[in-house]
Amino acid sequence: MKTTRIILISCLVLVCMSSCSLSARIKRADKRFAIGEYYEAGEQYRQLYRNVSSKDKPLKAYVAFQQGECNRILNNTKASNAYKNAIRYMYFHTDSIVYLRYAQTLHYQGKYKEAIKQYDIYLHSYPDNYVAQAGKYSCMQMEEWKKQKSRYEVNPVKAFNAKRSSNMAPALLNADGDAIVFTSNRSENKEKKGKNKVRVSSVTGAASFNLYSARKNAAGQWEDIALCEGLYSDEPSEEEESSIGSKQSSPAELGVCCFSPDGRTMYFTYSKPVNGQDLGAKIYSSQRASGEWSEAQEVKLFSDSSITVGHPTINATGDTMYFVSDAPGGFGGKDIYMAISDGSTWGEISNLGPKINTSDDELYPYIRQDGKLYFSSKGHPGYGGLDIFYATPVDTTWEIYNMGAPFNSQNDDFGICFIGQTEDGYFSSNRKQKKGYDLIYSFVLPKMEILVEGIVSDDQGEALAEGVIRLVGDDGTNIKTQIRRDGTYKLKLNKNVRYLMLATSRGYLNQQQQFATTGLEDSHTYQQNFMLSSVAKPVKMGNIFFKFGSWELTPNSEDGLNALIKLLNDNPNITIEMAAHTDMVGNNAGNQELSLRRAQSVVDYLIKHGIESERLTPVGYGEEKPVVVDDALRKQHTFLPKGQVLDEAYITTLPADQQEICNSLNRRTEFRVLKTTYNLY
Repeated sequence: MKTTRIILISCLVLVCMSSCSLSARIKRADKRFAIGEYYEAGEQYRQLYRNVSSKDKPLKAYVAFQQGECNRILNNTKASNAYKNAIRYMYFHTDSIVYLRYAQTLHYQGKYKEAIKQYDIYLHSYPDNYVAQAGKYSCMQMEEWKKQKSRYEVNPVKAFNAKRSSNMAPALLNADGDAIVFTSNRSENKEKKGKNKVRVSSVTGAASFNLYSARKNAAGQWEDIALCEGLYSDEPSEEEESSIGSKQSSPAELGVCCFSPDGRTMYFTYSKPVNGQDLGAKIYSSQRASGEWSEAQEVKLFSDSSITVGHPTINATGDTMYFVSDAPGGFGGKDIYMAISDGSTWGEISNLGPKINTSDDELYPYIRQDGKLYFSSKGHPGYGGLDIFYATPVDTTWEIYNMGAPFNSQNDDFGICFIGQTEDGYFSSNRKQKKGYDLIYSFVLPKMEILVEGIVSDDQGEALAEGVIRLVGDDGTNIKTQIRRDGTYKLKLNKNVRYLMLATSRGYLNQQQQFATTGLEDSHTYQQNFMLSSVAKPVKMGNIFFKFGSWELTPNSEDGLNALIKLLNDNPNITIEMAAHTDMVGNNAGNQELSLRRAQSVVDYLIKHGIESERLTPVGYGEEKPVVVDDALRKQHTFLPKGQVLDEAYITTLPADQQEICNSLNRRTEFRVLKTTYNLY
C-alpha cells in the first residue's frame, strides 16, 4: 500500500514537472517570436507540437498556429499544414484569423478553389475585411489573368544569382544601368573555419545578408561582383550596449538599398542584433568618396528607437524618402511611409494611406522619376505571395495597378527597379524555387516594331521594279521610296497613326491603300500588295456579274464595281472606255445589243456613285473581240496555247467542257484608258 502511494506521488511529480517544463518552453518560443526570431521560434514550436498532448486541444491549436505564423513569415510552404492542424484542434474558437492565414497559404500554392473556401469561412465572420475580399477575388480571377499576354521578357540574371543563396532587391547606381548594388547571403559570406565561421540568422535560419556591387565592362557584361565593405562595425554602440547589456552575438543584416540622385549617398536597411536580440531594422546612410563607401550612420526618422524602418527609396529631386515601417497608427503589418527633407534632417513623416497600405504587408517601395510608386503587397488583389504593384498619384490619392504576369507569380515578387526612363530593369522573385531562394530577374520590353511590306506587280503578276511607294500619315509622315528590283518594299510605321499609301509606276494606273496602326499592343507587320493596271491595254474587271441573258447586275457584283470606283478615284485624271463582251452563243446582233446594255449598266452604277459621266464611254463589242491567250491564262488553263485567239472556229474544235471554259473567258467586262489628262488643262 505504501509502495503504491509512493509510485502515485512520483508520477504526479513527473507530470507536474513535465507540465512546468512545457509551459516554460512555450514561453521561450513566444519570446523569440515576439522579438522577431522566427526561424528559432518556428523550430521550437515544431518540437513543442509533438510534445503537446492531443487531449489539450487549445494548447495544441495554439502551438500549431504559432508554427504556421513563423513559416508564413519565412515563406515556408509548411505553413499551410500548420494552419490546417490549428483548425483541426479548433484554434478558430480563439481567433478565426486562422482561416484567413490558411486561405493565404493555399492561395500562394496555387490551390485556388481550396483557398476560396477558407476565404469564405473567414468572410462569414468578417465580411468587410479587405485582405480577405482581395484574396478571394484574386483566386476567382486567376484563370482570366493567366490568359493575359505581355510583351515583357523576363529572365534570371546568372551573374547576380549565386547558387544555394538568396539574391534580391537590386538598386542601380545611375540612369545608365551599368552599376548595381544588390542584397545577397551568398557563400562569400559563409566562412566555415575559425572565429569567422558562418553565423546563421536567428530570424531566417540562413546566413546573414549583405550588400554586393557589380559593374558592366566594355562588352556590356557584369563583372567585379564584390562585397560593399566598410559600411558598418561589428561592435555595438554605447547606446546598444547600455540597452542590451552585452556585445552582439548574431550577424548584422544589410540590404534593400537606394541611392541619392547624384549617386554619392547610399541609403540601406540595417539590422544589428545584440546579445541575441533583434533590435529591429533601421535605415542607414553612407557617403561615397574615392571609390569607397564610408562607415554608415543611422538616419533618424522616429524618436522612438523601437520602431522598425527599412526599404528606403529616394525621389528624383532627393527631397522625399519613401520607406517601410511598423510604426503605431498604421493599417496593419508593414506600411509604406514618406518623409520630407529640409536639407539636413528628414521630417514631416506621413503614412501613404489606405489606398496603398492594407492590414497586411506593403514592402519594397521604389519611386520613379515620373512619380510612379512601385511596391510589393500581400494585401491587394494579386497572384499570391508578394505581388508588384504601381501607384499613380491622382490629386490627393493614388490609383493602384497590379503589374500582372510575367512580373507576378503565385510566389513572392518584389524589389523592382528600372534603368533610367526605359521600360527595362530588374526585380526579385522566388518563383520555381523549391527551397525558397530569391533570385534577381531582368525584364526587357522589346521595341515594338510596326512594319508594312508587300509587292508591287502588274495584272499579270510580274514585279514592277521601277515603281514608287509614297506613305503619308496623320502624324506628319511623308515618305517616298523606290520599290526593290524584285518588286518588294518594306517600311517602318508608328503606333496609332492613320496612313495613306500610294503605289505608282510609269505606264500604269495608280493604286491607293488606307489603314491605321491603332490598338496595337505588340509588334505587327501589315501586308499591302499592289497590282497596277497598264494604261496601254484593256483591264479585265473580275467579279462583275449579270443575270443570264440580261444586263441586270447581280448583288454579288458590288465588290468588283466598288473596286473600279476606287481605281477611278485613285486616278482622277483618266477617262475610260467601259466595254462588255459576250460569248459566241446567240446571234451577232443580239449579242451586240446585250453587251452594250451591260456596259451601260456598269456606267450607270459608276455615275450613281459619284464618277463623272464625261469620264465614261460605254461600248458593246458582242462577240467581235475574242480573248487572246496570254501567259496568265496559259498557266491557269494548260490546254490553251499561248497566243491562241478564242474565236468560234477554234472553240468548236474543243470538247464540251473546254468549250464552256473558253466561252466564260470571252464573257467579260473590261475597261481601257482613253486619256490621262482629264481636268488637267
